[in-house]
Amino acid sequence: INKKNPVSIYAESTPNPSVMKFVANKRIVSSTFEFKNIDQAKDSPLAQKLFHYPYVKEIFMDYNYISITKYEISNWDEVILELREFIKNYIEEGKIIINENVSNIELKESANKKKLNSIESQIVNVLDQYVKPAVASDGGNIAFKKYDSKNKILKVVLQGACSGCPSSTFTLKNGIENILKEMIPGIVEKVEAING
Repeated sequence: INKKNPVSIYAESTPNPSVMKFVANKRIVSSTFEFKNIDQAKDSPLAQKLFHYPYVKEIFMDYNYISITKYEISNWDEVILELREFIKNYIEEGKIIINENVSNIELKESANKKKLNSIESQIVNVLDQYVKPAVASDGGNIAFKKYDSKNKILKVVLQGACSGCPSSTFTLKNGIENILKEMIPGIVEKVEAING
């Protein structure tokens, strides 16, 4: 008999009206995962099941939460309970959230980190320490993509609730640019989102 591991899930709105964050009271994944469609979700049985709901557009998973972007066809108050119950039951039954073989994605990521020069490393450190926690509390993630030292332009990738969020441009311009200018002066003049 499968013993259920009780877990509580609460829904939390994000600055992006089409994204809701479903937060668990325990860790559910070991790193961030983003699925833009069911084909990308082949390594996540949970994401695949969630894509079966016709209103689920994109899924983003981090440490203890799942951000779901919905299509405009439904309102959150019509679907929030259904999703919350589904996620709660799925996790309680101990079903697989992300297949084990996916840890090699993490290895690739850490391999990329080794190739950074000292300025890029500084930028990544500031993003990790000061920007990521704030963005995560809104159900999203930000990742370093490229730094153009000649023009002092930093390119980042926005994920989860931050991707396509109405306020993400504002966050980039004011928040992230200002933090970087303050922490490492003279390095970054402009921040651009590749997929913002």
